[in-house]
Amino acid sequence: MVENPTLTFRVNGHEHHLAVSPTERLVDVLRYHLGLTGTKEGCGTGQCGACTILLDGRPVTSCIMFAVDAAGRDITTIEGLAPPGELHPLQQAFLDQGAVQCGFCTPGMILSAKALLDEHPDPTDEEIRRGLAGNLCRCTGYEKIFAAIKTYAAASKSTRKKVTR
Repeated sequence: MVENPTLTFRVNGHEHHLAVSPTERLVDVLRYHLGLTGTKEGCGTGQCGACTILLDGRPVTSCIMFAVDAAGRDITTIEGLAPPGELHPLQQAFLDQGAVQCGFCTPGMILSAKALLDEHPDPTDEEIRRGLAGNLCRCTGYEKIFAAIKTYAAASKSTRKKVTR
């Protein structure tokens, strides 16, 4: 019997050494080995974005990625966006704007938005549409999600101006 390889992952700033099957999906490792249940599985085919995580800062659907392909990489889940017990300002913007209804898509949506805003700090509507293209929401109609992203971007812009003065 062949043993499963031990892989090293850096998840939310912490290094983990796990023995995982070569065919085990990253979403399953995050949820069932590490207990990070903020990463949801919706479709299982990479179409809905509920399982989106940041892999080296880029949004990735973890339901169609083998965990072995993430070995040695930096993974951020929704649990790692802010210190424990706190909300990241983007999470707060989602709450303030009512961009959360059932909440199933929210972790993936927020992480996709974070990656978008890291690349485009003051995004246009078209950039937001493209940045969220892989994330589906059945509840909100997206208007409040756009408002949350714009609110965060405006607050960040204000903070950046204060820092550069």
